[in-house]
Amino acid sequence: MPDLADVRSLLDDEHGLAVVSTVQNDRRVLSSVVNCGVLAHPATGVDCVAFVSGGNAARLGHIRAGSDVTVTVRRGWRWVGVAGSAHLIGPDDPLEGLDTDGLKMLLRTVFQAAGGSHDDYEEYDRVMAHERRAAVFVTAARIFGNS
Repeated sequence: MPDLADVRSLLDDEHGLAVVSTVQNDRRVLSSVVNCGVLAHPATGVDCVAFVSGGNAARLGHIRAGSDVTVTVRRGWRWVGVAGSAHLIGPDDPLEGLDTDGLKMLLRTVFQAAGGSHDDYEEYDRVMAHERRAAVFVTAARIFGNS
C-alpha cells in the first residue's frame, strides 16, 4: 500500500505538480493542476498534502461547502492518490492563534514544500495577501495507487 512517503517522492520527481479534485454543488467533479508538498499541519502536527490556493478559486468554495479533496500525483506509469478532508487556513479561514505574520510564514512554508522559490518574499507576501490566498491541508483518509 502506498503512503505519504510515496506521495512525497512522486511530488519531488514531478516538481510538486498534482491534480486536485473537488466536488461542486451540482455533484460534478472539478479538477485542476496545482503544486503540492507534504508537511505537518500547523495545528495537529499530522502530515498532510498541502498547497496554496487563490482566494477566488472555486475549489475553496467547494471545500467550505463540505467537499472532500482528492490529490493525484503521477510520474510515468507510477501514481498515487490521496483522498480526504481538507482544512483551509487563510485570511478568510483563520486558524486560532495564527496572526498575520504567522500566516505569511505558513504560506511561504507551503509554497516552498511544493517546490516553489521566490527572489522577493516581501513581494510574494503582498501578492498572497492581495489575492487572499489560503493554505489547503488535505488529511489522508485513504491513499491508493501503484507507486
